[in-house]
Amino acid sequence: MDLKVRGKITKINNVKTGKTAKGEWKKVSFLLDNGAKYNNLFCFDVFGLEKVDDFLKYNKEGKEVDVSFNVNCREYEGRYYTSLDAWKVFTAKELTSSDQQPDREDDMPF
Repeated sequence: MDLKVRGKITKINNVKTGKTAKGEWKKVSFLLDNGAKYNNLFCFDVFGLEKVDDFLKYNKEGKEVDVSFNVNCREYEGRYYTSLDAWKVFTAKELTSSDQQPDREDDMPF
């Protein structure tokens, strides 16, 4: 399933780093506001050395972006934790007239 949302980056948190047996890792979380009246705030994670560096290079607070993401759920000691993992973040493009929904009022047969 391909999940997408458009909104404005309102906060970029500090980068977290660590080491495992497989090597170093890097993660950053950011908040996105889609402007809706309810359920408007999303917290996304970007994970991976190169992905985090690219995200920080091309994005900043206040920027309007389109985010493609996956929803992940993990269990630990009987509790469940859900995260939104961003795998693609691009500058939001203006909708052209061909991208917008047609005006439904003109489609009425009467």
